Amino acid sequence: MAGNSQRRGAVRKGGSKKGAVVGSGGKRRRGLEGRGATPPAEMRTKHPAAKRAAAKAKAAQRPSARGAAARPAGRKAEDGPELVLGRNPVVECLRAGVPATALYVAVGTENDDRLTESVRLAADTGISILEVPRTDLDRLSANGLHQGVALQVPPYRYAHPDDLLDRVRTAAEPALLVALDNISDPRNLGAVVRSVAAFGGHGVLIPQRRSASVTAVAWRTSAGAAARLPVARATNLTRTLKDWAAQGIQIVGLDAGGDTTLDDFDGREPTVIVVGSEGKGLSRLVRESCDTILSIPMAGPVESLNASVAAGVVLSEVARQRRA
Repeated sequence: MAGNSQRRGAVRKGGSKKGAVVGSGGKRRRGLEGRGATPPAEMRTKHPAAKRAAAKAKAAQRPSARGAAARPAGRKAEDGPELVLGRNPVVECLRAGVPATALYVAVGTENDDRLTESVRLAADTGISILEVPRTDLDRLSANGLHQGVALQVPPYRYAHPDDLLDRVRTAAEPALLVALDNISDPRNLGAVVRSVAAFGGHGVLIPQRRSASVTAVAWRTSAGAAARLPVARATNLTRTLKDWAAQGIQIVGLDAGGDTTLDDFDGREPTVIVVGSEGKGLSRLVRESCDTILSIPMAGPVESLNASVAAGVVLSEVARQRRA
């Protein structure tokens, strides 16, 4: 053999050009063929899209009797059922008459007065009482802070802004409505709903976006008033206010720097009170849509009031004027 093939330890490898080789018999032919088109992301097991699809399919296979157990902890589907967790929140919702659909109690939960009252209230109002494994409730809450009980609340059925006007036309009193702008705390929303119901108002209007919605927290804060007073959603709050103004309803915005004080305000006319957030106040377009900007005179060093408190003060004064 030429070259270094005669050196010590040299070995001729099979399949070289120096001699005949044995063929593979076509066993390696598939290695030369193309693999075809790249599969979709959902079909590639290592791809994030495939993992999301697998998690979604797994969630859909879970029993429906477990309510929202298929959802990640601390989250709920948009406009879907909501779960109230914890013994105090659950019993408060039941006392307030929140229209719940199911009460979940974990197996082996230690009984106390709150749980006993929750079960009794649920049974009296015809709410289903389901005993579920504790692991199901663990999936719904961070760190298992459910205390062995959860209440499922259905999505709130919002009215249309025109429904509020229909309600006003059939009422004996002039229109008294409240619109909320930039209110993001459901506790404020619930408190406003409660005040409107207490002082003879006809409804509450909220924007469809960037606004607190009627959640279980709002239900509880309203003390059940949300079941008796309609709450409407407006796709465009400014446009709805302008439509109402064209129908003869005065639009009154609340702001600390208003051009009219509550002492000089006449609330006997059909009125919509627009309440902004304590921090941002009224948005520019909503403010420009108001006929009057109303301020509440302060006797002390406080610069402003909480949004729900300010609404309650004005509603109380309007109710007093109409009684007189």
